[in-house]
Amino acid sequence: MSDRRLGSRLKEVRTAAGLTQADLAERAGVSRKTVNTVENGVFIPSTILALGLARALGKTVEELFWLKD
Repeated sequence: MSDRRLGSRLKEVRTAAGLTQADLAERAGVSRKTVNTVENGVFIPSTILALGLARALGKTVEELFWLKD
């Protein structure tokens, strides 16, 4: 399982919704830097953060994140 990585469509979905990182951060109750680090794969979101980001975008977690082998 250590060779798995997290795939993310967060930036794609955010920009399609016409939102900046700051906009999404405000909606999700996190900092812009948190959104930036998740989008860039620097930080793997906790379950709570992933759920919050998905809710803020009107998506499911599975629409934003998946496991890559």
